[in-house]
Amino acid sequence: MAGERTSYDESTPMARAVAQQLLVRQGRRPGSPLPRPDHTRVMVVANQKGGVGKTTTAVNMAAALAQHGLRVLVIDLDPQGNASTALAVDHHRGTLSSYDVLVDGLPLADVVQPHPDIANLFVAPATIDLAGAEIELVSVVARESRLRKAIAAHPLVDGGGADRFDYVLIDCPPSLGLLTLNALVAGAEMLIPIQAEYYALEGLGQLLETVEMVRTHLNQDLEVSTILITMYDSRTNLAAGVAAEVREHFGPQVLKTAIPRSVRVSEAPSYAQSVMTYDPGSPGALSYLEAAREMAQRGAGPQQDDRSDLGGTR
Repeated sequence: MAGERTSYDESTPMARAVAQQLLVRQGRRPGSPLPRPDHTRVMVVANQKGGVGKTTTAVNMAAALAQHGLRVLVIDLDPQGNASTALAVDHHRGTLSSYDVLVDGLPLADVVQPHPDIANLFVAPATIDLAGAEIELVSVVARESRLRKAIAAHPLVDGGGADRFDYVLIDCPPSLGLLTLNALVAGAEMLIPIQAEYYALEGLGQLLETVEMVRTHLNQDLEVSTILITMYDSRTNLAAGVAAEVREHFGPQVLKTAIPRSVRVSEAPSYAQSVMTYDPGSPGALSYLEAAREMAQRGAGPQQDDRSDLGGTR
């Protein structure tokens, strides 16, 4: 009917991606507000292998969740500060940062900065000082639980008000040192990005062994709730084979959405942006929007998502 809004079937990821792309082209925000979890979900974004899209995933999932109306805090624990750069917050030497929280015990709320352009998105930046934190923490009592205590003490974590954080995403360095250990002790869930290449699977076994050790001795609540396949190239049999192997081993923990290999996703950090603001209509941005939707709907439970056929892990 002329003048009426065109209806479409949103039951598949491809249909939702097409609908979102149309909204972007019309200058409207894609997606409707996602259901809030009943508590703050503290998620550790980690993979000891570099170059698998770890920081890219942390940044873009955070931006996508915030654009869907959820309140998100990103804690940058990587001394390189790449997440801080992509989220356009100040992180030059001398800026209050996650280093001050871990080493000096500064309240987390004192270092958090709002994103300049995305409402509901906040960042605890990293500075180069974090490079020395591993050594400085060695002699500190309960050094592995410093971040956990700082997060628990934040007034907007697990509070009952409308202003509480829905998600805390912790971006880790690509190593299994004290910084990553602090994140694993602090989190209840893990989000693991896996590149669709066989080399990316090699270090996964060691990471999962570390997770099991943390569960046994330091944080029994930690679980690998979400695995995201990144840099997926649908033109190659190799990518399809790796994706199939990952899904076979991890089942419902793997998001149905895979992030395609994308020049726009790679370009965005050089402009101090996530791909969600750099090119919101690109396939990479739309894929991260869909992945964020999946993750949020899983956390909300079936009672809040009648359409979804996703297998939840919580």
